Amino acid sequence: MGNRTSHPVWIDVLITALAPAIWGSTYIVTTELLPPDRPFTAAVLRTLPAGILLVLFSRHLLRKSEWGRLTVLAALNIGFFQALLFVAAYRLPGGLAAVVGAIQPLLVIGLAWSIDKRQPAWFAVVACVTGVAGMAALLLSPGARWDALGIAAALVGAICMATGTYLSQRWRPDVPLLAFTGWQLLVGGLLLLPVAWIIDPPLPSLGATQVLGYLYLSLFGALLAYVLWFRGIARLSPVAVSSLGLLSPLTAVVFGWALLGQRLTGVALLGFVAVLGSILAVQWASSARRPAVSPAPVR
Repeated sequence: MGNRTSHPVWIDVLITALAPAIWGSTYIVTTELLPPDRPFTAAVLRTLPAGILLVLFSRHLLRKSEWGRLTVLAALNIGFFQALLFVAAYRLPGGLAAVVGAIQPLLVIGLAWSIDKRQPAWFAVVACVTGVAGMAALLLSPGARWDALGIAAALVGAICMATGTYLSQRWRPDVPLLAFTGWQLLVGGLLLLPVAWIIDPPLPSLGATQVLGYLYLSLFGALLAYVLWFRGIARLSPVAVSSLGLLSPLTAVVFGWALLGQRLTGVALLGFVAVLGSILAVQWASSARRPAVSPAPVR
């Protein structure tokens, strides 16, 4: 194929950015619509039905040689990450968990540097550090509670997601996009199922609003969002994709301001602008250094 111009790269960035924007609505949907104290059940109902639908729709069976790598990716991107995310969310203030998660782009840079020997653009490194600092200014409160287990869960979860993002492009399986996404959601949901069964209380009788909440998380928060996310991984650099994940807490803040009357002033507003600026800077640096290649062979 011929060389790709910067214009379609930025279209890919905007399409990929829809995924974390959708994920940013998870908090308000979970707190306002779903039964409380069932985090792992929510994770299972978010991922497993979406995975089943995508696998049935794609009608693509994996070869024996593809199962090993895909299971690792499903565990990193879905199973381990979702479980650790909810552990951190329950043990830490949401702002602190988001700040720890904001190190993901730096982790991806480290993986690319140490494994592929790709020296990062220092402008991108500075932008990523600025994103972490901006996230701290936006979300951290002076009396934030530092729970050791929660910090560990948030850190390991960030490592899992960063590694999964990096490996999803490095391994580049010759699998259709919908099947690649669906099998990960299916396997990841199955990994979460025994955790939800053992830890969470049974679901109560659900009303129409709660059913709609779970449907939204599955159809939009998992099926659509992860298809867009893995599409972006196939077309953009892992660092660029990982930095877009910072849009998730930004979107959550916007939803809280628009729908719940939460205020955004002073230092928090400066932090919001700093995070948004860091995302744009990483995208610019990544597109400037990106070789003109054809997209990965996902269909």
